[in-house]
Amino acid sequence: MTTRPEPPRRAPRRSPVRRLIALGLIGAVAIAASGAALFGWYAGRVQRPFKGYTESERFVTIAPGMGVSAIGRRLLDAGIVSDRITFRLAVRLRGAERSLKAGEYRFSQAQSALDVADRIARGDVYLVSITFPEGLTIAAMADLFAERGLGTREAFRTAARNAALVRSFDPVATDLEGYLFPDTYRLSRQASAADLVKQMVARFEEVFGPAQREQARAAGWSVRQAVTLASLVEKETARADERPIVAAVYVNRVRRNMGMQADPTVIYALERAGRYTGNLTRADLRFDSPYNTYRYAGLPPGPIASPGRASLEAVLAPADVPYLYFVSRNDASHVFATTLAEHNRNVRTFQVEYFRAQRAREREGAAGAPQPR
Repeated sequence: MTTRPEPPRRAPRRSPVRRLIALGLIGAVAIAASGAALFGWYAGRVQRPFKGYTESERFVTIAPGMGVSAIGRRLLDAGIVSDRITFRLAVRLRGAERSLKAGEYRFSQAQSALDVADRIARGDVYLVSITFPEGLTIAAMADLFAERGLGTREAFRTAARNAALVRSFDPVATDLEGYLFPDTYRLSRQASAADLVKQMVARFEEVFGPAQREQARAAGWSVRQAVTLASLVEKETARADERPIVAAVYVNRVRRNMGMQADPTVIYALERAGRYTGNLTRADLRFDSPYNTYRYAGLPPGPIASPGRASLEAVLAPADVPYLYFVSRNDASHVFATTLAEHNRNVRTFQVEYFRAQRAREREGAAGAPQPR
């Protein structure tokens, strides 16, 4: 019996559905692989520093309510980030989608998208600093404001005439002299003089708040009187150990209805009149102004400068001393006296004789100097 070889079996045909599934799996794997590669590519970009502008610095303002996409577009237009997708990924990696803060930002060097996202999430906005030392007048503050490039002198002076800001505790004020607290302030480039002045008054109210005002009232002072006294202390001495003593001298004089006889009040009066030359003369002491405490007894009408915290505190807690006079030792310190006779002796020692000896030394030095040939 002859047997025939069996024909080779054909592989069963796959159904169209199974074929589509297989193709789908292959496609999914390919897409996942390409997506992973794309993600890896962008993940590298978010860490890569980028600077797409040629200037030394670039400012970008983010308005309140701007979303991630709008912020990314603004950063891209400014050359801060390389593309919006990179920035969006950086924000997502940081989990900062809802914490990006409005404000003006300054960029001056290449930064990665992650660094940019971090800065905006922190609210690291660009602010200009200005420091007002103790003892400045409104006029001097206006000069400093203009020198820092924040605006004009007149803009600051105008803002400082807004006495309504202190009406609640000084109803007779016509300006803010004495109430612009000396401190360091940080503000945006867009801030106005009025914005700064409001901050300064608010800072004064923090330092000289309800507790301090009650303390002043208990001592018999209005807020205006206490700040006026403090401004005299501020202008007379920079020594911490002397402030309570100088405050006591003026308090003692006020209680005796004596003239304060404070040179800084005369200088302030002359400055207001545009007549101060930088040198106080005997004739100046006769200048007719309510601020001239050589001519009018008691306190001047208001503060002559902005006192700092230490001078305000000295007025609220003056030293328990009987002194009525003091004169400079010419080394930033003062010698104090209770009687006029004692004061006159101090004046002779530390003013008359001191400057007489100084002039004599100057003449001797000039006489001994080699003469030009």
